[in-house]
Amino acid sequence: MTTSTEPHDSAADHAAGPLASPGLAPMTSPRACRHVARRVAGQRGAAHAAASEPRTAEVPEGRALDTGAFDIEPRAGALDARAICGENGPRYRRNDPPRSAHVCDPGELIAALPALVGFAPQRSLVVAVLRAGVTHGERPVIEALARFDLTPETRRRARVSMFTACIAQICAVEQAAEVLVIVVDDRLSGPSVVDADADADADALVASLDKRLGRRGIEVGGGWAVRGIEAGARWWSLFDREQRGEVPDPTASPVTLAHVLEGRPIRRSRAELTALVEADTVRQGEVAVLLPAALAMARDRFTRAVTHGDLDGYRRNALEFVLWQIAHVESGAVPTVPEIAELVAALRDRAVRDTMFALAVGDHAAAAESLWLTLVRALSGPDRAEVAALLGYSAYIRGDGPFAGIALDAALLADPFHPMAILLETSLRAGMRPEALRRLARSGYDTAACLGIELGPAVR
Repeated sequence: MTTSTEPHDSAADHAAGPLASPGLAPMTSPRACRHVARRVAGQRGAAHAAASEPRTAEVPEGRALDTGAFDIEPRAGALDARAICGENGPRYRRNDPPRSAHVCDPGELIAALPALVGFAPQRSLVVAVLRAGVTHGERPVIEALARFDLTPETRRRARVSMFTACIAQICAVEQAAEVLVIVVDDRLSGPSVVDADADADADALVASLDKRLGRRGIEVGGGWAVRGIEAGARWWSLFDREQRGEVPDPTASPVTLAHVLEGRPIRRSRAELTALVEADTVRQGEVAVLLPAALAMARDRFTRAVTHGDLDGYRRNALEFVLWQIAHVESGAVPTVPEIAELVAALRDRAVRDTMFALAVGDHAAAAESLWLTLVRALSGPDRAEVAALLGYSAYIRGDGPFAGIALDAALLADPFHPMAILLETSLRAGMRPEALRRLARSGYDTAACLGIELGPAVR
């Protein structure tokens, strides 16, 4: 078992600028009202709708943005936004085979949201960005989703400004000019009664959002609201409260079924995702006791390697130790506290750490992510930030935007100036496709090859 403690070279990392912020609720727009009535009536997709098949719009699945609408294929994703622009969900590569799931009406779309987002959104605004270039007679396709909290501690005008900037940024990335909105908020009164507080505030927020997006050439093509996502819940149009219906059982949604068959867990709430990266203070204390000795041993090995001109050999041994631990996790084992301390020392070597990005696209991606989850709970400070950034990258690449955002939040809480975490979070909030970040994985493969280690083929 060999580790490395070569000083971290932050200048070699990529830095990114600060992020934006957001917040939201429902609306009434005559222009959008006419548009959504046409869409719900199915006029836009009639030419392609089979008599035995419900008429739907299309929602891409497989990305990590919060979406809302009609056909779901692999490249879409979900973005979770709270005080910042959101957790962008990455898409799958363009050469992946199409796997569309159809939903028939707004109720089915709402029922599909927990599967698309990865958890059941609460007090949230979900924005679905429609794919550009859809011609008349074709069903609209949802290209990306974004989720925003409805309870930010900012004033309405500031919230709308942040929402607008974020949505416009995503639309620019997608070259899209139309969005749909879904409001999930238990404080709303429902389709029959308009509460003076919650409903009026929501209507004002969405009307402002509609107006500001319109100035940027982005149309709000439709919108719906629901108090909660559960079987039998009443949904209604944000433009015409006479348009309403019931949400079918979310667990029976074809989108949910597809995600379950792919082994993608659906959490009951965002809190369940956040709990996965919560610090284990007891384990942190145990690791902290053993870490100085592990680092001292690594420094000694590093010094001997440099003295004998065998730095690559030292790094190769350190990398092999980390890869052995990942294989160990894959067999069902859990790293011991001494092993965690040695892993920390190994990952403090920049070459070893950077190689880890390659694992996100390889055969052992799930095992590597399991190890990062174990480490992120057991570590603190910059070491926690390093592992959380690896965890966030892995989730980003596999299409889980909400969890990627949670992991990157944890990284930046541990180290607010962590360059890689800032870069990844900025990319996520802007809706950047994961394939644009695959160069990190390719760089990891190159580093491993220089050390004489074959990591296997990329499968993602």
